[in-house]
Amino acid sequence: MSDADPGLFGPGSVTWQMHGDPMMWVAGVRALYLQALHPRAVRGVMENSDFRKDAWGRLMRTADFVGTLTYDTTQAAEKYGARVRRIHRLLKATDPETGESYGIDEPGLLLWVHCAEVDSYLQVQRRSGFRLTDAQADRYIGEQCESARLVGLDPAGVPATTAALADYFDRVRPELAAGPDALDVDDFLRNPPVHALLAPARALLWRRVAALAYDSLPPYAHELYGRPAPPPEAVDRRLRTTGSALRRIPARLRWCLPPGHIVKAMARLGPGSRPAPYKLRRQAAILDGPGRAQQ
Repeated sequence: MSDADPGLFGPGSVTWQMHGDPMMWVAGVRALYLQALHPRAVRGVMENSDFRKDAWGRLMRTADFVGTLTYDTTQAAEKYGARVRRIHRLLKATDPETGESYGIDEPGLLLWVHCAEVDSYLQVQRRSGFRLTDAQADRYIGEQCESARLVGLDPAGVPATTAALADYFDRVRPELAAGPDALDVDDFLRNPPVHALLAPARALLWRRVAALAYDSLPPYAHELYGRPAPPPEAVDRRLRTTGSALRRIPARLRWCLPPGHIVKAMARLGPGSRPAPYKLRRQAAILDGPGRAQQ
């Protein structure tokens, strides 16, 4: 298996280990809440997709994209990225304030979507108990510049550290607002329409996931959405409890769910490529010395 293609990141990356964690699903919903606060970005979604009727499909397509870039071959990732860029080049939207027509592949919009995703993945994982040193967090953000490249961004202009990402959010903050489109996304995520037979599952599972994802947003997002921000300590406790529960589900059961990228990667690279948090802790112990990992 030594000559098998490890893909864009490979088993030695932070991305490989972190993206296999089940809390990525909560992080993905948080990213949707955050992305909706950019009026031009969310307008592009509303005008070019049937979000209300196919929100689950959109979430699964995002998961498939992330999974392909993380665990598939380099060729498959590059091909997927080219397809995404090709689609984006064809799509237009109308500015909700000015009526101006614009392409949804504007670099500023692509950068917002990218940064909202990366921040959500990193914040939810660390706060839920997935241990990363500060150096590993920076490595993760730097690795994700490859994902940014595949959607059409110049990696040189993409935040590559936690400090650079925080600076980016400070700069973009004046552009954000909870307009009608953001409120539509908020309403939908809190109470998505489902078949009557699935209503109990929506009440038991989905609403808890959506509430936890929303509560983990930064304070300015709560302010924009118009609801009080819960105490961060309480949110962290819920994130850790949820993370602990999901991580107790046997990996072989979690990884059999679609789209199954991890199982395919292990078949290609061998069982030693299995994502596992302890591998990052081992790296931290070797590179940074003991006692540096954050809870």
